[in-house]
Amino acid sequence: MAPAAAPTAGGHVGSRDLSVYIHVPFCAVRCGYCDFNTYTATELGGGGSQREYPANAMREMDLTVADDAAHGVTYDRVSTVFFGGGTPTLLPADDLVAMLGHLRSLVPFAEDVEVTTEANPDSVTPESLRTLVDGGVTRVSFGMQSAVRSVLATLDRTHDPERVPQAVAWAREAGLSVSLDLIYGTPGETLEDVETSVRSALACGVDHLSTYSLIIEGNTAMARRLRHGEIAAPDPDDMADKYEMIDDLAVADGLGWYEVSNFARTPEQRCRHNLAYWRGADWWGIGPGAHRHRRGMRAWNVKHPSRYAGLLARDELPVQESEQLSEHDRLLERIMLELRIVDGLAVAEIPEQTRGMLAVHRDRGHLDATALADGRAVLTREGRLLADAVIRDLVP
Repeated sequence: MAPAAAPTAGGHVGSRDLSVYIHVPFCAVRCGYCDFNTYTATELGGGGSQREYPANAMREMDLTVADDAAHGVTYDRVSTVFFGGGTPTLLPADDLVAMLGHLRSLVPFAEDVEVTTEANPDSVTPESLRTLVDGGVTRVSFGMQSAVRSVLATLDRTHDPERVPQAVAWAREAGLSVSLDLIYGTPGETLEDVETSVRSALACGVDHLSTYSLIIEGNTAMARRLRHGEIAAPDPDDMADKYEMIDDLAVADGLGWYEVSNFARTPEQRCRHNLAYWRGADWWGIGPGAHRHRRGMRAWNVKHPSRYAGLLARDELPVQESEQLSEHDRLLERIMLELRIVDGLAVAEIPEQTRGMLAVHRDRGHLDATALADGRAVLTREGRLLADAVIRDLVP
């Protein structure tokens, strides 16, 4: 068995929670803006098919437990699980439940474990959602992206926007907490289009809303269209106007921000899995291209499902590379991630050589003055719009 990483310092210390990300790398259609590790073929050969995927993922779980044990690392419980993709619900619901059950057999689940699956509105049925709930799934995140057909077409999304409220209703009837994902800044999208989408999402009565500004990555179909002059690049000022409107509408509906791009109706409805990432917790990454983190040691898997399956067939962890973060790099990551959440970052954690910039950004209206007086750096709404610039000034 190939080890995922070198031993970490300290071994098992006290109660340790684990988060688990399970990457399902299959989609019915590849969207033009997407640069995630996804594949549209149902049969990829070499053991990389959708049919064979659950067994491969469960085998990786087995090898990961053994690898952790070999390095003196154990976990008391799994606190969060997240099926991401791709479109996890392209697999039969029974497959997701089987993977979840296998994980539970390896590491005990917390009584209040949060288990999320991503889904497209057209990839679920009332029956599949009930199966997921019966198997332990507690939360679903639907990729709505927009309620405007022309915007969905530009994004290469194929679902009917009228299916979204129906899917949300089915999920609620099954007993799931529901989040909707929106993308704003699509070429040709107006401010009115964004308002239509946000109001449509909120009308579903969702518990959680994720709103991501479009980033056109260099290896996507949308990037090629941009290079050919077929579409215009997103305008930063337009993006800011749209973000402010989203924030206004979400707050008016009773949701509050807890991370720059995420809003929840109550603190209990925040995504605890994502908070684990932002707070530097330990997590497993299961699946092709998935990343894992263990006390500053990061590793990531090979990307192609067939190569992934081949390594597992030889009882090897499908790890491509790993790296141990230095204390300095861990500090930088902490500043970059924790400053983006509503709890902010303790001033004492910011290096002395950059701490003077806190007052500068407070005076510019980027940091909350009251929180800063209490020893925490917390972004204001204007600060959220300029989060990257604030972070750069605080990183030595």
